[in-house]
Amino acid sequence: MTGTGHALWWSGLRGDRPRDTRWTEIGEESFQEKERRVTGRHHLPGPVPDWAEDLFRVARAAFIADKYVRRTAVPDRWTRRISLAVPVTEHERWQSAAARRHLAALLRILTGDLWDVSFRPLTGHYVEEVIVSPGDPRASEVGLFSGGLDSLSWAATRARADDPRPLLLVMFREIGLLRLQQRVYKAVEHLCGQRPVTLLPMSQTPAGDGTGQRLETSSRTRGLLYAAGAIRAATAHGADTVHIPENGQLALNPPLTPARSAACSTRSVHPWTLGRLNALVAAVSGTGSVLRVVNPWARLTKGEVCEAGREAGLTPSDLESTLSCGRPPARRSGGPRIANCGVCFPCLVRRSGLLHANGTDGTRYEALPWSKGVPFDRCTDWRALQRWLLGRYTLTDLLTDTPLPPEADPAEALDVINRGRRELARLLRITEAAATAAAA
Repeated sequence: MTGTGHALWWSGLRGDRPRDTRWTEIGEESFQEKERRVTGRHHLPGPVPDWAEDLFRVARAAFIADKYVRRTAVPDRWTRRISLAVPVTEHERWQSAAARRHLAALLRILTGDLWDVSFRPLTGHYVEEVIVSPGDPRASEVGLFSGGLDSLSWAATRARADDPRPLLLVMFREIGLLRLQQRVYKAVEHLCGQRPVTLLPMSQTPAGDGTGQRLETSSRTRGLLYAAGAIRAATAHGADTVHIPENGQLALNPPLTPARSAACSTRSVHPWTLGRLNALVAAVSGTGSVLRVVNPWARLTKGEVCEAGREAGLTPSDLESTLSCGRPPARRSGGPRIANCGVCFPCLVRRSGLLHANGTDGTRYEALPWSKGVPFDRCTDWRALQRWLLGRYTLTDLLTDTPLPPEADPAEALDVINRGRRELARLLRITEAAATAAAA
């Protein structure tokens, strides 16, 4: 990597330190949680293989680098040059051309930055082992559980499955929203029949970098961190699939304006992203692993996912209690204890999905962009959505934004987006009719 950039070194123990001053040291102390709470004290039925521990460490390092290097400090206020040095146990596998290529491509599409990741053997560093409980049952399915509509609906459908083996849900704590996540999980527990459902709570909160400045507000590597945590758990259970539930509409996440193209919009569950992640897993895990990460909702819109949740036994209140927001008010200092802002694009998609499935949406939002008195700058996504729905969305638009992997069906992906557009168009018609009635 050439030019001015930022270099971060994940440190081990006993002399595993950078030899020159260009490196900023990061590591376990970069998180607020104690290490034993993060990687230890987890009762798992089997050990975690070295490659999965390596993947989780690489994801943690990328996450901290993503938070410590502010976009406001670079000339275009977005594209950063980041060098990252991480110790790994499976050094030869991570040094392979395939692993390095897939990791670089994965980080680039997630963040829009230029990454140079180097690896060195993990020495003088104790890896906190999980508590292996070989008598515990092994889960047949593993999925991420965020407390959002999509993960709740998927968990509800699988909790009702005719399978005596457990369903394992991996949940990373959302700052300021843990109680909401716990309440949403109880909705799954209430649906459980004979199938056991187990929750594995995790938490990764970045600590300050010592400057006293606010950390980078974007967090594009968070999805990779969560996926790596679920992969780590799945390997201990012997599961061959990790599910990341996200409706196809938001997984593809078509940009509402040209300024949001490619990595300027979140791509954490995009088919191309999952393809690169699976290629990376194959490269570092060796021939003995066939684990894959999949999106079980890739072919459904938000409204169709909500319908699946209702069919699994969830009530409208269960669906409305979830988190969908990209900028939750409860996270803001002094913000109201509300999970969904109501004005960001994910909130608008959420509202259109609930209207499609329930005919109404009783979610408590902080604001609604079509209401009088809402500041102009808070309605940016609403105006962009209105303009986007006025035009056509074609296969060319889909393929020129972010490429699809070879196994994906472009026509199927386009159909998901267009069905989602119809759900969003209905939201616009309802709000326009309400505004007309109010003005009469």
